[in-house]
Amino acid sequence: MDWNPNQVLLDLHFIQIRYYSLMFVIAFSLGFYITKKIFLAENKPLEKLDTLVIYVAIATLLGARLGHVFFYDWAYFKHHLLEIILPFRFSPKFELTGFAGLASHGAAVGIIIAMILYIHRYPEFKLSWILDRIVIPITIGGMFVRFGNFMNSEIVGKVVDKSFPFAVKFLQSGDFSPYQAMELTGQNTPQKAFEVIAHNPQFVEIYNQIPYRHPVQLYEAICYFFLFWLLYYLYWKTNKKNQPYFIFGVFLIALWTIRFLVEYVKDSQGGIENTLGIFSTGQWLSIPFILAGVFLLFFKRNKDIH
Repeated sequence: MDWNPNQVLLDLHFIQIRYYSLMFVIAFSLGFYITKKIFLAENKPLEKLDTLVIYVAIATLLGARLGHVFFYDWAYFKHHLLEIILPFRFSPKFELTGFAGLASHGAAVGIIIAMILYIHRYPEFKLSWILDRIVIPITIGGMFVRFGNFMNSEIVGKVVDKSFPFAVKFLQSGDFSPYQAMELTGQNTPQKAFEVIAHNPQFVEIYNQIPYRHPVQLYEAICYFFLFWLLYYLYWKTNKKNQPYFIFGVFLIALWTIRFLVEYVKDSQGGIENTLGIFSTGQWLSIPFILAGVFLLFFKRNKDIH
């Protein structure tokens, strides 16, 4: 399958609405709805839900950004510190880039820190209570974020043969940059340029140089969907929500095991793997979360951590 979507859902000239941004909006909106349902079921004050959502939103974006900077691309950002917090690239020429680079491991660390700060502000909540519940909407949110990655043709998988049943040719994945594609075809937008490469026989040699890959974004999204329903079932249909850190422990083990396994068919994202070897950066960063989940699930039963 050839994959060359228009990443812009709606262009109003003065502002563009992209699929990736829409997926984030859906993730946070659905997360708010699920968490509100939990707050109502347990008679928690809704005014404190608004604060919780703000904490999670800021922690997700800030943690994900810093996670990418420090875990994956510090060699670049240590020389371009302003680009960490500004959506611009200053060299070799000034351009608007957006915040290209978000790491889920950083988001996870950010959210945990934010929840610790949240319970210090509202000590009537226990950390276990918050974490056991917040991971339910986070999991389904992760599914939508991966859909956004798929629409952006980013975080792609390793090369596979075109005969592989799920093989996808991500035309915009980086084998040819948008600027290269526009220069080669004479088109004024990346999408049009790649459309020409895909369908004009004049550019068949370029088309053939773009390999088929695993659609790992969809692999992760599907796994997160099933994990969401498992956590949802544990909360609503069992009494496991009364066992501190049980749901959170299941989340840590299952989600980061999914991430660990998917990394075997994911194209390298760089980072610390070049130094440590053996595993990819994503796998190295997943291991501590899995071990933490094992500890909470099997060695910290019926206790709470503050």
